[in-house]
This record gives sequence, C-alpha cells and structure tokens, in this order.
Amino acid sequence: MGRHTLAHMNAPAIGICFDRTFRAAEMPDYARRAEAVGLQELWLIEDCFFTTAPPLAAAALASTRTLRVGLGILPAVVRTAALTAMEIATLASLAPGRVIGGIGHGVQPWMRQMGVLPASPVTALEEVLVAVRQLLAGERLDTTGEYVTARDVALEHLPDPAPHVVAGVRGPKSLAAAGRSADGVLLDSPCPVDYLLRAKQLCGRDISDFDYRCFAALCVLPDRREARRAVAPFIAEALGYGHAGLAALSFVDELRELTQRHEADWADRTPSEWWTRIGAIGTLDDAMEYVEAMTEAGVRSISFFPADDLEIAHAQLDTAGIIARQVHAGG
Repeated sequence: MGRHTLAHMNAPAIGICFDRTFRAAEMPDYARRAEAVGLQELWLIEDCFFTTAPPLAAAALASTRTLRVGLGILPAVVRTAALTAMEIATLASLAPGRVIGGIGHGVQPWMRQMGVLPASPVTALEEVLVAVRQLLAGERLDTTGEYVTARDVALEHLPDPAPHVVAGVRGPKSLAAAGRSADGVLLDSPCPVDYLLRAKQLCGRDISDFDYRCFAALCVLPDRREARRAVAPFIAEALGYGHAGLAALSFVDELRELTQRHEADWADRTPSEWWTRIGAIGTLDDAMEYVEAMTEAGVRSISFFPADDLEIAHAQLDTAGIIARQVHAGG
C-alpha cells in the first residue's frame, strides 16, 4: 500500500491507553494532552487492584471536548449487569457520543481472589453483554439466567445515542460469543494483522455493522533496529505465554524458534515485514505501514499501549498524535 492510500479508505480512529500504573491524579492532564495532539480515543485500563475505569472516564470526559473514552475492560462478573449498564449510561449521558463500553472476562485468578469466579466465563460474559445492551437500548429486563437475574429492571436515564459495548476477549469461543452478543470486539496488544483477520472469521460479523478495535504495540524511533530491540523482550514474553495475537501469526513457529535460539539478539534476525505485521514498531514509516495494513483489514480504531513510565508515555502520546494526523490527512 502507498503512503497516501488511507485518504481513500475508512481511516480508523487513533488513540492511546492510560496504563494501570499511572496515578488517577494524572488523568486530566493525560486526557488533555491526548486531545491536543489530535488523538480520537483514550482507553482506560481496569485491572485488579489498581484503578477503576468509570471514575477515570468521568475525569477524562470532563477535561476534554471531543475525545472518545473507552472503558477497557470492565470484568463481567464484578458488578451486576444492571450496575454496569447504569455506569456506562451515566457516563454516556454526561458526554453523548463520547463513551464506549467495554466488558470482558476479567483475569480469572483475580476473579477467584474476589470470590466471583464463574464456572463458565463465556456464558457469564454473554449473559452480561446481552443484558447491558438491552438496558442501554431502553428495554425492560426481566430474566433469570445462570449469571444474570433481573426483575423488571429498566434504566431511568437513557443516554442518547446508546453507546456501543464491545467485548474485550481473546479466545475462539469468546470471540464467537462477542459476534453474537456485542457491538464489537477489542483485541489485546500486541495485535498483528493476522489476529484481526482471524478475529473477523471467529466473530462472523461484517465490518459494516460490527466494531473491530484493538490495542497495539507502539515503539517508534529514528533507528528501527533500536526500536525493535527495545520491544523485543515484550514480544518474547507474550510469545512465551501463548498470547492469542501472536499465535495467529503465519510465521509464529519461526518467530518462536528465533527467540529461543538467539535470545537477546533475536530481533536483529527477523525480516522487516514481520515487525510491520506485529505492530507500530520501527520508524514512523514502519508504523504507518502497520496502520495501513490494519486499515485494509477493517479495523475501526487502533489505540496504542504506552510504556508504564509516564515521561516515556508522554513522548508516545506525541508520536501517536503524528500517526493520527498522517492517517486522517491521508498519509
């Protein structure tokens, strides 16, 4: 694809995440910076036992005018479905059209710690997704399921428009459930192009009526070799625990062999085209090649996952802003 192809395509929204290690007090400034550099979305990580996404979202929305804010990802079983719907509706009413709900399984060991581990995570997620979307659409909920029970429940304050609710999931069964029960899916970082293509097959939904969103790796430096080396430990670690995104790569076996055989210097031995399929890694041109490939594959938004060092993350905000401006200027 050429550098100007995006001008003729449905260019995706470009955003960034707020790392779970960042203090809540940093949110207003972080959100303002994201909006100022031209980013369209900000995703808020809810991991146990750091910060919760809804109050962070309220701070981000109050500090900006146009930035869309995603809740990424609310564990399905920690709150009741009605309360999850209420929180999403409240935020969406404060900032109409600027909130994206996100619901997932939650990390299972954390769910066990809190005493809410479901026997069937997929069933629990699907019941919650269906219930929350029904409530946000103004329907009255009266149901008895394995995990969601509600008696004549309806929201008193309906957001207009009703916000989309995406499923933050990884595995085949969960992606299929997302296709049946959500407005879209949010794929975890690293998100290779191959993973997006696989997710489209598993969700079984066309991009015209289903949101395919992702978190993505970002490491852009003047020296692409330095950038690849910097991100190599993260890729190797994710490969080691069987990350679903990397497992979808057509060259995953060769990649695994390289990381095992060459350890510290494996990044220098990989073809350039591997990196531009895995993420925005290398030079700015390399990052744009990844974004263009993801756009061609049908992604609706790409939100980059920053370093857990706030100073580095601020620099990455600027880089993500450059990418956003190039994407929406057509290259």
